[in-house]
Amino acid sequence: MITRRGFCSVAKRPWLFVGLGNPGDKYKGTRHNVGFEMIDAFAEAQGIEMNTLNCKAIFGQGFVDDAPVLLAKPQTYMNLSGESTGPLAAYYKLPLNRVIVFHDDMDLPCGVLRLQDKGGHGSHNGLKNVIDHFRGNREFARLRIGIGRPAGQMDPKAFLLQKFNALARERIDAALQEGVDGLKLLLSKGLTESARRFNTEQKYKHIRLQTMPI
Repeated sequence: MITRRGFCSVAKRPWLFVGLGNPGDKYKGTRHNVGFEMIDAFAEAQGIEMNTLNCKAIFGQGFVDDAPVLLAKPQTYMNLSGESTGPLAAYYKLPLNRVIVFHDDMDLPCGVLRLQDKGGHGSHNGLKNVIDHFRGNREFARLRIGIGRPAGQMDPKAFLLQKFNALARERIDAALQEGVDGLKLLLSKGLTESARRFNTEQKYKHIRLQTMPI
């Protein structure tokens, strides 16, 4: 494992990618865990091993070309995600503009992504806890992963803890690969340029998918 001092003394300051979710097989594959899935997809694509525990998170680190990156999946359960994310950013002495949180979002159609430089929590309890542990500071990036909304009168909490049906799973799998490409662009071009390009592509996908029920 590269030491904190060694990893953070490279020419480029690392990015910290944090995927939100709940630990354990019970929650694997559920809508609320797509943040974990995004971390896993990126780690697999880049050959980064997620094989250590750091600040209550399953953790990995490596390089994408010459860009250092830290990957984390907090094991605190969703609503306490900040108990891991806050200490990780502090341990590596990272400003919040080098942190990006991946999370599920019911305000986007299933399989649509958005890359944002900052924002509120949108009633997402995991994101709210991260903000709390950043002392109310919201100036960190997010990769929002659309999961759609429940049909009819279904309880949103029950919806979040359900697994995807076959069509939704197909859309999420495609979105994860698009997310990997977007994150690689972020590491090479920076947040502003990558978000502009990525969100333009996702906008047309949004228009197409919002009229296609799952």
